[in-house]
Amino acid sequence: MSSNAPRLTALDAVHRALGATMTDFAGWDMPLRYGSERDEHLAVRTKAGLFDLSHMGEITVSGPQAATLLDYALVGNISSVGVGRARYTMICRADGGILDDLIVYRLAASGTADAASPDTASPTYMVVANASNAQVVLDALTERAAGFDAVVRDDRDAYALLAVQGPESAGILGSLTDAGLDGLKYYAGLPGTVAGVPALIARTGYTGEDGFELFVAPEDAERLWQALTEAGAPAGLVPCGLSCRDTLRLEAGMPLYGHELSTSLTPFDAGLGRVVKFEKDGDFVGREALTEAAERARETPPRLLVGLIAEGRRVPRAGYPVVAGGEVIGEVTSGAPSPTLGRPIAMAYVDAAHAVPGTTGVGVDIRGSHEPYEVVALPFYKRQK
Repeated sequence: MSSNAPRLTALDAVHRALGATMTDFAGWDMPLRYGSERDEHLAVRTKAGLFDLSHMGEITVSGPQAATLLDYALVGNISSVGVGRARYTMICRADGGILDDLIVYRLAASGTADAASPDTASPTYMVVANASNAQVVLDALTERAAGFDAVVRDDRDAYALLAVQGPESAGILGSLTDAGLDGLKYYAGLPGTVAGVPALIARTGYTGEDGFELFVAPEDAERLWQALTEAGAPAGLVPCGLSCRDTLRLEAGMPLYGHELSTSLTPFDAGLGRVVKFEKDGDFVGREALTEAAERARETPPRLLVGLIAEGRRVPRAGYPVVAGGEVIGEVTSGAPSPTLGRPIAMAYVDAAHAVPGTTGVGVDIRGSHEPYEVVALPFYKRQK
């Protein structure tokens, strides 16, 4: 096999048996869709969808100074995260540019999915990075760990990751586990078993719906997929690929690295300055640059991230210019047809003067034609709780 061949998840044979259209994504061979991406999208919005997310990058950080290291390495206040909770955060360069956005889980001390008791003297965290940035994040954490009594371990091969997303997800998962899902808050996780498989059960997701992500050993992934498929069939659960995952997150206004986030942007440029915790103790990588970025955002806002809804049917794509009054005022970062809204939508960075929701007279240059769009506040879709 060529060294350039994409990696296969533990569920590769399942995807092929289901007739999935596969694609190379961040070095992994991943299911793009199984049939109609619109049907998969709507299933998640109204019933439930099952995803293979095993391409995500898990990195374990443990040891007496694990929390102190993460407070230094990341922009968030990780030492304040309790056992069984998770936090959305970012890792930035010294100049404030975003290397990746992350979810950090505080685990019990052993770092295993079935660990039962916390050890506050030697905490363990699981950092989950985007597939395309997993090695970058691993390298940065390893470098920043110098001088700390903490261990950074690459656990990408230790986990498969399945996600059940949608309004029926709690009922489906609840039928297969005795874990206390009713009391499990959003951005929290607990160890348990699902269909007899040891798992870290996290109430997280990237779709805008209620849902769960299940971290399991790769050898248990196929067994768990089949159990979830059978339990979910009466509720309308369907397998879902990366294509509908992208339209779901776009409707929910969730950023995607390489589109809304990059090393050329700080969290403040992306409208996510809230994740930077200046009040935490000690220094952290990027503090000085981010302090300046926060001040710039207050005094002279840069281009702001907004939503755009089409008046017509033409779909904008990343990189298309946003125009007004004959001038380029911004750029589309993500765009797609919205199955929920029934119209094309996009996220774009635009000049602050044109970023007010309700602004009209804004267009997207689609191959020389200026298609009319309305500026709206994000997200485009918000589930009813």
